Amino acid sequence: MRKGLDARVVVRRGAFDLDLALAAEPGEVVALLGPNGAGKSTALRALAGLVPMAGGHVRVDGADLRPLPPERRGIGMVFQDYLLFPHLSALDNVAFGPRCQGERKAAARRRAAEWLARVGLAEHASSRPRALSGGQAQRVALARALAVEPRLLLLDEPLAALDAHTRLEIRAALGRHLAGFGGAAVLVTHDPLDAMVLADRIVVVERGRLVQQGPPAEVARRPRTDYVARLVGLNLYRGRADGHTVVLEEGHRLDTVDSLQGEVFLAFSPDAVALYRSRPDGSPRNLWQATIGAVERRGDRVRIRLDGPPFTAAADVTPGAVAELRLTEGSRVWAAVKATETRVYPA
Repeated sequence: MRKGLDARVVVRRGAFDLDLALAAEPGEVVALLGPNGAGKSTALRALAGLVPMAGGHVRVDGADLRPLPPERRGIGMVFQDYLLFPHLSALDNVAFGPRCQGERKAAARRRAAEWLARVGLAEHASSRPRALSGGQAQRVALARALAVEPRLLLLDEPLAALDAHTRLEIRAALGRHLAGFGGAAVLVTHDPLDAMVLADRIVVVERGRLVQQGPPAEVARRPRTDYVARLVGLNLYRGRADGHTVVLEEGHRLDTVDSLQGEVFLAFSPDAVALYRSRPDGSPRNLWQATIGAVERRGDRVRIRLDGPPFTAAADVTPGAVAELRLTEGSRVWAAVKATETRVYPA
């Protein structure tokens, strides 16, 4: 009997078609990452039995859950807006699940009190949801999901409704609780930082299909779609390698230190792009002319969008460089990337 989650989720809604194989081992946190409309939340709700499936299967620890209604699947779920019962106290919200499992009221409330203490809210046991902050409500929702002792925990954008400061605090707390959870966990998020910090493995979904998966560091280091490349802040191109040279789909050649043959991805950081007003001396091999399409401040750096031909790229420079080089929209510049700054891997 296979432990953990073993699922293939097939959902058809009008023109949208989701077909996603998904697995998670006991103790493993899998993050579903993807753009809006990719099917992340639909997949999560289908696992929970809240969205009908057109095909596939949902097995947890070998047991087939698909024929069962949501309340009999033994799954814990945390929603983006928490969905706490407004007329119940925090204690009774957490006790609700054990009560539905047939536990007596006193025992369920004892278990709920233990979970509220674990999430640091023992003193708020009698508070109703409207009296709780967003972070406190999120912790009550997590305690309610874990109090049923699920073998599968589903979290749908659990940090999205929090302000930046609270998000930082709750992300750390959530990480601690997930580290101590013995079942499989699936986290849906649009925030790459949440995925990188909380997940053991990332599954990237686009247009209802799995396009990349792997450990967070591997996904960040070797993106395979434009969406993932933008998330992790890399320029990404597809081309054909012949030794140390890659011919991009646009026809431009770039030199690399990696030696490969055949279809490849080539990536480099915006920080690796050097800009010049005139052709630089020495003529670096990875050199091209581009038009500045946009200039955008990002913290202490400035993101420059370089429009093609030969291709579009992003460059990050200092505000001082913007002034010194007179980098304005519509102006022409020379751009260069050292071969040592490129990363090439099989497509």
